[in-house]
Amino acid sequence: MKHLILVPIFTLLAATTAQAQFEWTYQRRDEVRFPQDEFDENEVVTVPGSSQEFTRAEIDGTPPPDWFPEDHHAPPPRLVTHGAGPEPRACGRCHGYAGSGHPESSHLSGMSANYIIRQMAEFKSGARKDPVWMNRLAAGVPDEDIRELAEWYAGVTPRDFIDEVIETDNAPKTYLGPGRMRYRHPDGGTEPIGNRVLEVPQDRDLVHTRHPYSGFTVYAPVGSVARGEALANGGGGKTVACAICHGEGLKGLGDVPRLAGISPLYAMRNIWSFKTGTRAGSLSALMGAAVANLTEEDVVDLAAYMATLDP
Repeated sequence: MKHLILVPIFTLLAATTAQAQFEWTYQRRDEVRFPQDEFDENEVVTVPGSSQEFTRAEIDGTPPPDWFPEDHHAPPPRLVTHGAGPEPRACGRCHGYAGSGHPESSHLSGMSANYIIRQMAEFKSGARKDPVWMNRLAAGVPDEDIRELAEWYAGVTPRDFIDEVIETDNAPKTYLGPGRMRYRHPDGGTEPIGNRVLEVPQDRDLVHTRHPYSGFTVYAPVGSVARGEALANGGGGKTVACAICHGEGLKGLGDVPRLAGISPLYAMRNIWSFKTGTRAGSLSALMGAAVANLTEEDVVDLAAYMATLDP
């Protein structure tokens, strides 16, 4: 388990109200633009430890930048590098070559191939809905490409992209910028965290380059991790112990996915979708029953706890 940092601030704060169905966790980019988010597309970029170099245009293009090709267990398949179907988009642009994703996307590394295949099928059918990309990207992708993608990501060793979890009443003031990620506000300062979990890049420049191993700091409400751990163990009958299906340490069990160390924003989106019935498919009956009695605060607490676990 990661080191948990507690930053108590003994002031009375009004908790913010979560938007319906955790809409805020999708992190749609703010209207405001800051100079640090603007780049010269011809600028040549390098990152520490890599012999590769790419222009800013290539970083945002296809294929996505492969900073550490020597780390691959096998050559990345076409879906990772270029995409396929009527609206092709390289899977590696969001999920990364390391399969760790970022707050805007799911974690694929080390998941079972059958689980990934099933999720793609449910995006295709509409049983699972994503308001941003996945339904239209999955449409028309050949099954053989999906299986190749799934087997490749299943062979990637999961990496821990969450460096620390900090419990606090006040978090750094942030804004939503490129890549649907939350960055520290250039004016500095703090703001009440309320009933939220925030994921903030530790190095915004590395995140902008699509570095596969760049880390994040998670900010969560005071006491959320302990409350989340209690819920993960059954919550005194409020739910069922997550490990029954998701395995010891929540590292996954068979075709049931790993929860340990995943993005808390991604976790919240999906738990709430199961609770409200907006996510259907093969897991909906089991998960819907397991989360039926959870409140919005419970979901935040569970996500914060999962973020402390090593994948």
